[in-house]
Formats: sequence, C-alpha cells, structure tokens
Amino acid sequence: MIQIAPGSFPMIVRFAPSPTGYLHIGNARTALLNALLARRAGGRFILRLDDTDQERSRAEYAAAIREDLAWLGLTPDQEFRQSDRMAAYEAAAQRLRDAGRLYACYETADELERRRKRQLARGLPPVYDRAALKLTDAEKADLEAQGRRPHWRFLLEPGVVTWTDLVRGDSRVESGSLSDPVLIREDGSFLYTLPSVVDDAGMGVTHVVRGEDHVTNTAAQIQIFEALGAAPPLFGHHNLLTTASGEGLSKRLGHLSLRGLRDSGLEPMAVAALAVLVGTAEAVRPVTDLDALAALVDLSGISRAPAKFDENELASLNARLLHDMPWADAAPRLAALGLAASEPLWLAVRGNISRLAEVTDWARVIASGPDGTADPGMTDAFRVAAASALPAEPWSTETWKQWTSAIRDQTGAKGKALFMPLRLALTGREHGPELAALLPLIGRAETLRRLGGA
Repeated sequence: MIQIAPGSFPMIVRFAPSPTGYLHIGNARTALLNALLARRAGGRFILRLDDTDQERSRAEYAAAIREDLAWLGLTPDQEFRQSDRMAAYEAAAQRLRDAGRLYACYETADELERRRKRQLARGLPPVYDRAALKLTDAEKADLEAQGRRPHWRFLLEPGVVTWTDLVRGDSRVESGSLSDPVLIREDGSFLYTLPSVVDDAGMGVTHVVRGEDHVTNTAAQIQIFEALGAAPPLFGHHNLLTTASGEGLSKRLGHLSLRGLRDSGLEPMAVAALAVLVGTAEAVRPVTDLDALAALVDLSGISRAPAKFDENELASLNARLLHDMPWADAAPRLAALGLAASEPLWLAVRGNISRLAEVTDWARVIASGPDGTADPGMTDAFRVAAASALPAEPWSTETWKQWTSAIRDQTGAKGKALFMPLRLALTGREHGPELAALLPLIGRAETLRRLGGA
C-alpha cells in the first residue's frame, strides 16, 4: 500500500533496480545521485524493486541490492516490490484500453523483424506501422483461434514531446520517430514502462533521475502520465559510466560490480565519490561523508559524454582517503577486522596503505619483525655500533633521529648506507612508514633482538 501523500515532501525520488543480477557501479551512480539529492533537500528516497520479470528476478539479488546500498551508506526511507502491485498496473492498463490508448497486437517477433528489415531497405524509419489497429474483430478471433496471444501497445499521440531535463536542458522527441511501446507481453506480464509510470504517480515521485539510455522512454512515459490523468515528474538523464577502456557496463557480465569492489577492500566513500563526481564539472577528490558529497551534486554540471570509471583512479582515491582518515573513524573499522590497533599504530602506518586491511600486515611487522627473507647487509661493526648507540627508553618520535645520528658519528655511514640496513633489520622491507613513528612501537628490547638477527 502506498503511504506517501503527494506534496508532503519537497522531493521524492526513487531508485528502481531489477533484482536480476548484482549492481554495478553505473547502477550505483544512479542510486547515489537520487539519494544525495533527497538528502540535501530533506526529501525521501525510495527503493523500488522492479521484479515484474518473475523468471529472472531472484530473492538473493534483492538482498544483495540492499546490502550494496547499505555499504554505500544509503538507507531508503521506504521500499516497495512491484510484484506486490500488479492489481494497480492491471487497473491502469484497463483505463488505457477503455480510452483507446492500449491496443492488442498479434505479430510474432520474427514477423516484426522481417517488417523492420523491409522498412529499412525502403529507407523508412523502422517504427511499428500500427497494422494491428486495422484488424477486425473477426481477424483477431481467428488469430487467437490459431493460438496467438496479443501483446499490448500504447498508442502515441502525434506531435513533439518536450520537457526541461535537469541534466540535458530543453529536450524534445518527435513521437513519429518512435514505435508505439509494448506495455504488456503475450503472457500478460508487464514491461518496465507502465509499472514505472503508475508507481511514480502513486508514490508522488517529484524527480526521476536516471541514465540517459532512458531518454526516449521519457517521451512515451510523459504521454502515459497524461493519459492516466497524472502530472509527470521532473526528469533528469545523467551520462553513463563505462570501464576505463570505454566498454559499457553490464550486470550480466559482472562489470565493476559493487560486490566485487567491496570484497576487494575498497572504501565505500572512495567508490561513491568517484561514481558521483567523474564526468561532472566537479574535480574528483576524496570526500569523507555523504553530506559533503551531497553538497557537490549539480545535475546541470554533468557532462553529456560518457564518463570512464578508472579502477586506477579509484585505487588512488582510496589511498588518499585512508591517508587522511582520523583515528576516530578508523578505530571501529579496524575493530571489525579483528585488529586491536592503537592510535599511534594507525597514525604511523596510514600513509603507506592503499587498503584498510593492510594495517594488519604492518601490525604483524611491528609485533613480530621481518620474515627472515631480507638480508640487512650489515657488517659486524655496524651491528655492534647500532646496538651500542641505542638510546634508553622511554622513546618518542625523536628517538630515531638521535639513534641514527649516534650511529653516523661512530661509523661514518650516511644516507642509504645508514638508513637501509636499519630499515631492513627492523621491518624486512625497503619501503614503508617512517621509522621515527615505528621505532617507539617496536620497543628497545625487540629492536635489539632484530639487530642481533635472532
């Protein structure tokens, strides 16, 4: 049952995925734009599962959609399943039949394809020729006696459909360039178009923000709104995301699925920031929360060209987000990974990680030392000098400078010859966090043990 009174909120938006596969980053772009616009306007964000395709819709995909949205931080104000609203669609279809705007067609897919090819060969636009409107009742009865069942098309009115698109500006589609859209299949199931209009009208949706692949649908849907006596919402059609190579995204092929991005250890805000900002007038940059990201959304600043979602750019953005993440934000996340990390450890290593889980590796290095595969390349004299110069505790971030200065005075070693043997002995790595921050975490006794090669 619909519980939203039209006009009760300044903005009501919806995200209407089909639970026929896992969401990809292109789907996330649409969900985020809608949710962020509602968030900024104090409106409502509806999740509407387009599950009218009973053969392909799966409960596990619906659950995955909810999980993916929650991972991004998106909490719908309400959720509906279109499979629960079939009676409303049947009633709307009957209204359209009664008004002469929904008519039965009996052509098979093969017949329609042959007709389309003939039209193209004659230089005509491949739109449906409305041959079904000429069928008599007797001809219809004869076709049904042959076992044919009708599909139902919406009769478009002639003329130009216009609207002011929130992204693309003044938009117009000549109805004559379109085929009358099929609203109901031969088996009686509904395609996307009519349920979408019925629900948008019934739920008081004020803004429909979706991909530009729906632009031509909009012209037909505006006419359906009007035929049902409902005012169309405002429409905005954003550009589509592609892979870095320019390939289109597909749920079926699993391109850049949110589940895959999540499982790879990426930060949800890094994914959200790139999904929303790429291909817009705003520079792609780290954004720490959804409120900050919502403030950057400007539909009129979205490019008309497809936007490439580059995984290398995402990795860089993810690292930048972690490098600046305060301990208060990192602490609960690290606890969820089962790591009892401390603030000094986090501040020491955050600048050298690209995924949060990498903290566990550096925590192991701090606690247990190198794995024994790296040779520090120390001479006995250097080792003895390093051990003898080690300051007494307590240690601070100044200890490293004091210690290395003393070693340099004793051995004459400088630069890489001074620092690299110590880094390898203490961490087993040629690169990593500043040893000034790591040394107090390792401690004097453990440092001596590692210098001894034990």
